[in-house]
Amino acid sequence: MKTTFCSLALGIFLVLPVRADLTITYSTTVQPASKLEESQPDSPAATNMTFKIKGDKMRIDASPKMTTIFDGKTGEVISLIHDQKTVVRISPERLKAVADMLEKFKSQKAAPEKPALKPTGKKEIVNGYETERYTYNGPSFEATYWIAPSYPNGAAILAQLQSVKSEFWDAANTKMPDFRDFAGLPIRMRIVLSREAQLPAPQAKSAPGKGRAAEPSAHGTEMTSTITSVDQNPISDSEFAVPGDYKEQKLPDVFGGATAAPPVSPSP
Repeated sequence: MKTTFCSLALGIFLVLPVRADLTITYSTTVQPASKLEESQPDSPAATNMTFKIKGDKMRIDASPKMTTIFDGKTGEVISLIHDQKTVVRISPERLKAVADMLEKFKSQKAAPEKPALKPTGKKEIVNGYETERYTYNGPSFEATYWIAPSYPNGAAILAQLQSVKSEFWDAANTKMPDFRDFAGLPIRMRIVLSREAQLPAPQAKSAPGKGRAAEPSAHGTEMTSTITSVDQNPISDSEFAVPGDYKEQKLPDVFGGATAAPPVSPSP
């Protein structure tokens, strides 16, 4: 649940060619939303997630267990499952088929307009930078963004991120904003996912006395991510290559011949 939610919250992108290399590291916490209303002496441990962009490729290191690579030239999505040393490839044709299937499901309903980012007029210092707070209310989540107009090289970093296209994002049907919606670099993002939008963990059979399979929080889930570093140094091409000892794993054929993307996990 945690890895899937973070994947959706932080954005799943296919990239267009960009000229500079870019590495962005986020510090991320995930917790039940109910804790926002309670007095908690301890905050959840933060984990790191890294985005790397080089040319027309993007790599997301969500955790030591999984890496996702997007090839903007071919439209292919590659998931590396490190503990199993396997690689899963998803073609652009299959991604499009997933998007088409989702469109069929919602075709009988009036398509809601995409929500808009709304300025709150509130300012706050985040990691030493003055930010302006914006809100965004999606169909099954509420988001808050802290945009920093004075972040070093912020305009150039944002322009690079805005060169991203979002076919895979659209296929995920998350209704999340992407970087083209921002007037400045968002250095912090908080998303509260409603309980109805969460997916329960697989209902594994449990032996007597062993407890039950995990269920979604009764109050939803909150995820907060903050940029901790931005690096524009060159990135090796090998960061976007599939290791030679990884084996191909085929996905089950669903959606009438289209294979749905597995949950990408940009969260440790």
